[in-house]
Amino acid sequence: MAKGKAKGPQGKRITLKMAKNSIRVSFSGRRRLDLSKMGIATFPKCILELAGDVDELDLSRNMLRKIPNTIEKFQNLLWLDLHSNQLDELPKEIGSLQNLTFLNICNNKLTTESLPEELNLLKNLKTLNLGLNCLETVPTTLGALRELVDLGLFDNVLTTIPKSVKNLPKIERMNVKRNPLRELEKPEEEIDTIKRIETLHLVEEKDLCSSCLKKCKGERDELHKLEDMTPSSSKELSFPSLLTPNSSAKDNQEEWRVRSTDP
Repeated sequence: MAKGKAKGPQGKRITLKMAKNSIRVSFSGRRRLDLSKMGIATFPKCILELAGDVDELDLSRNMLRKIPNTIEKFQNLLWLDLHSNQLDELPKEIGSLQNLTFLNICNNKLTTESLPEELNLLKNLKTLNLGLNCLETVPTTLGALRELVDLGLFDNVLTTIPKSVKNLPKIERMNVKRNPLRELEKPEEEIDTIKRIETLHLVEEKDLCSSCLKKCKGERDELHKLEDMTPSSSKELSFPSLLTPNSSAKDNQEEWRVRSTDP
């Protein structure tokens, strides 16, 4: 009897009971549904029944190719991690998750065209990781994410970063490493972090990479040179045109001594 064609890997099947047992409560009181590293190839429909009960959803490190439009049922989500899957598109309904502050879709197969324009509706988003994808450009519409603090764009094929994104008012970190950026973009690529807010960080030398350590030592040497060129406050200063206290008396003391001895 001939056997049928062998089916490809279907991934692990998640039941509602398994999903309920995978909910963890964090120290902050958030309820996280952690289904990471479960070998899931198809979005488990059963977890939709838990949509109103979780604040965070972790589906990272699986084999997911698609996120269904029913993701919109997770209206309470603050945190969504989909990194390290095989996603080549996102549903536009992801833009309805208005409470999201964290979205990680790093290490997938997303292109610029597969990013829904509705991402710009995530007005409360603070962290967005788009690294390790196939992005040729950054959508200018991401400039609408005014609360964004941390943006990952590393390991794509970007040649430029739009001004609407670089000038986001609260952006502090923008990782653009390992992109074929044009020459004008190179300085920002080199420093990796684009800071819009002046911040002072104190670190030990052992915590710095070789290039940063070299730069810091160079700046320190320059500062020392400036200090050597500046007169020290401890040195005696001379102001010939000014009279110091008792200077007149000192100059005339011989005359006064003679007067005092006269009869």
